[in-house]
Amino acid sequence: MSALTFDKSELGNLEYSLQREMLSTDRIGGYMSTTIVCCNTRKYHGLMVAPIDDSDRTYVLLSSLDETIVQHDQSFNLALHRFQGTYAPRGHKYITDFEYTPTPTITYRVGGVILKKELLWIHKRTQLMIRYTLVDAHSETKLRLRPFLAFRDKHALSKANMEADGHSYPAINGVKCRLYESFPWLYLQTSKPGMEFMPAPDWYYNFEYQQEMQRGYEGYEDLMTTGYFETEMKKGESIIFSASLEEMGSPRTIEEMFSASIARRTHKVDFISCMEHAARQFLVRRPGNRTEVIAGYPWHNVSIRQTFISLPGITLQQNHKEDFIDALDTLVRTMKDGMFQGRGSAAINADTPLWFFWSLQRLEEAVGEAEIWKRYGKAMKEILAAYKQGVGGRVILNNNGLIWASAGDQPLTWMNTSINGRAVTPRNGYQVEVNALWYNAVCYTLTLAQQHHDRAFIKEWEALPEKTRQSFNEMFSLPEGYLADYVGEEGANRFIRPNMIIACGLPYKMLNMEMQVDVIRTVRQHLLTPKGLRSLTPRNPLYKGTQEGTPEERDEGAKNGSVWPWLLSFYVKACFDIDAERFLPQAEEILAGFDDDIQSYGIGAIAEHYDADPPFTPRGACSQAWSVAAVLDIYTMIQQHTPQKKTVKATRKAAAKEAKETTKTTRKCAKTATKTAKKEPAKKAAAKPAVQ
Repeated sequence: MSALTFDKSELGNLEYSLQREMLSTDRIGGYMSTTIVCCNTRKYHGLMVAPIDDSDRTYVLLSSLDETIVQHDQSFNLALHRFQGTYAPRGHKYITDFEYTPTPTITYRVGGVILKKELLWIHKRTQLMIRYTLVDAHSETKLRLRPFLAFRDKHALSKANMEADGHSYPAINGVKCRLYESFPWLYLQTSKPGMEFMPAPDWYYNFEYQQEMQRGYEGYEDLMTTGYFETEMKKGESIIFSASLEEMGSPRTIEEMFSASIARRTHKVDFISCMEHAARQFLVRRPGNRTEVIAGYPWHNVSIRQTFISLPGITLQQNHKEDFIDALDTLVRTMKDGMFQGRGSAAINADTPLWFFWSLQRLEEAVGEAEIWKRYGKAMKEILAAYKQGVGGRVILNNNGLIWASAGDQPLTWMNTSINGRAVTPRNGYQVEVNALWYNAVCYTLTLAQQHHDRAFIKEWEALPEKTRQSFNEMFSLPEGYLADYVGEEGANRFIRPNMIIACGLPYKMLNMEMQVDVIRTVRQHLLTPKGLRSLTPRNPLYKGTQEGTPEERDEGAKNGSVWPWLLSFYVKACFDIDAERFLPQAEEILAGFDDDIQSYGIGAIAEHYDADPPFTPRGACSQAWSVAAVLDIYTMIQQHTPQKKTVKATRKAAAKEAKETTKTTRKCAKTATKTAKKEPAKKAAAKPAVQ
């Protein structure tokens, strides 16, 4: 693939084109999102969706902009809307080409008229620019631009009302609008001096958002237009439309900003460059020196768990360690009593603070262990102390060295979907991934403490890892050859879920190699798909193969079958840890499984999750941070394990050295673990990769 392009036959097929959505962000919390034919199918779609204050809430300000070509007193509306089951106008029939790079660009042809439209979000400003170029025309041509305004929360819908101010007020070479006093002014300006604006306030009723209705939500909205711009255009002429929360000083300023901004855009020419571009869209710089990670577009905000899991993949592959550090520092500054605030506390999400340690382990690859201990050692020790003391009466470190997490009907792990107060996947007790993360966190902190001679911490914690390891293996290891998903008051839950793969994909593992291979085989047999890991084996009676129907039905499927790409990186890591470069062909096959995804659903990105049954239809958010991060992590692992002018012997020697270093570090963490390990019979390496 040389570029993300779509032709007339694809664009004219609405079943095809309306399933493909584009996204552009301003890096400060705002975005533009719609389909590739500019027909909004979600309430979250809009040309300007942005925060208006310091909160995380975002608002749809400019919903859409209708373009009309006027020739010989005939009007040709290039827009596409759906009103109560009917498309009107049907401007998609004039589209001949769509190209995603360097910025979303659509070409229209109306008779002898060819009009090119380039949509550009300006980084670090709440500003959208659209440049129209009249490529060809053989007679007098006019361009009319009619903006449709919503001025509402992105999760809500606008309805016609008497309170909305439909007036337009003068601005430099344009107008300013504000439907409600609680909002800032929206400046609508153009680069053509004297371009006329015709005031004509009116409500347009019942815009239909098909995706919302299919998801079981209300899908009708009323939008306000305050008038329209109109001007004559000459062949070869370009006009830039600007929508911004700040007034532009002059038409020339608009032209200069557009030219400078588009010159800085990267070209998305292949799969990895698309992933790198998507990764950069999740990092958001907010007022107050806050750097945050948007979990997914278009409806998610910040998730602290997903921040920790996503940061390595979306930053380190591009050497953006400063973004990584800034995002971590933003969260560390909020800590109180050893916990991150809000949903970052273990009292709400038992695993989230433990993902912080895994994130630091990944950051250490870029900055070194000394910097990690200097910058985050205090926070690491405070978090462990908080778990040891107990968090909110819900998270307890028991005498067996394991973490017990329980909150009645409220789920405390990433499998956190609830329906009417009932957890879809109740997992109260000892959860497999929570305790794997706990062991990893304690071992990693002990390792750094030993390297930096923190004797008090070492004395307090050095005996715990071996106790945790023994208890974990006794409690979670099942005779069937895999790990219990959780162990509650009723005993071990034997559901085959993907959470056990995390225990095999962390730097510090409690499982011997034989058990790791058994877990990987089970995951491969029951859960592995080309798009990620299923959240439940198809052999379970609770399994849901597709995620369709009412919100409740979809919620049941999300954690009882749906495929999650983010888990793939732990599966690939676990396999590489066992087989080193021998796993390379399988890893490359897994990565190649996403090649086509950047041309469907959210173009240039990876979806939040997928149906569990073929054809693995994408679902959820169109661009999800931890999905993109997982794909880039897998790409990085492939690069690391690809021999570069090495002989097979040299590669195996390096792998052996790495294994030796890992063993050495684990001994430091849990001194008695090696005695137990020596009792286990030595096993000769298999001729074939162990995880096949």
